[in-house]
Amino acid sequence: MKKTLINPVAGVFRLLFGALYCVFMAAACQSSNKAQTLIDQAITAHGGEAWQDKRIEFDFRKFHLTLEHQGGKFRYERAQRDSLGAEIRDILTNESFVRTINGQKQVLDSVQVGKYSRAVNSVAYFVLLPFKLRDPAVLADYVGEGTVDGQRYDKVRVRFRADGGGKDHGDTFCYWFNQQTHTMDYLSYSDEGPRFRKAIHPQVVGGIRFQDYINYKSNDTDTTASIRYDQQYMAGQFTELSRIENKNIRVVPLR
Repeated sequence: MKKTLINPVAGVFRLLFGALYCVFMAAACQSSNKAQTLIDQAITAHGGEAWQDKRIEFDFRKFHLTLEHQGGKFRYERAQRDSLGAEIRDILTNESFVRTINGQKQVLDSVQVGKYSRAVNSVAYFVLLPFKLRDPAVLADYVGEGTVDGQRYDKVRVRFRADGGGKDHGDTFCYWFNQQTHTMDYLSYSDEGPRFRKAIHPQVVGGIRFQDYINYKSNDTDTTASIRYDQQYMAGQFTELSRIENKNIRVVPLR
């Protein structure tokens, strides 16, 4: 009977690889758990579940938006008037997207549906932060501490699963949570170039903390990760691009 020879070096490498894999998985799990704890603390600081079963209305630039959440269902509506005075309404729900002009449903191709629905969802997403960080598609991990404008922060990187993460599931965001107040005071992303947002004008309406933002841009074209944009911001490498301001906020219970 032929004996199988065991390479002792290969055995050692297998054991070493197994040990390193276990250490890596434990560290990843710890990072994910800490990120979730920070997100949960921030959600509490921003109003907990106060946004559920509510209608949130506000004006953003030329648009009037209405956001509704109830029993796992959502309905986002964006209304505007064009240059001729026609009323355009975009309605996004869990199941569909519909555009109407003066009450008449429009026939749209897939490109138009994607463009308009993403535009509506993007505004809703930022208004509903940090609550939206509990979405099932979110993949969050803790990436360290930092000091911004004299305050200490914990940083959480967020990516998205392909299933449920939308067309832009490959995007990476970073959020800065104040170690004292647990509020989400800064965020960054790299879509259309490096972007860094600073929360301003916090106000509580209907038990929900709403924030406006100064939107900063960087002309730096290097590949610096968005989790390090705070360092560039503090070094004066970001300049103001725009203001994200939501006005005339109203919050009413859904019946």
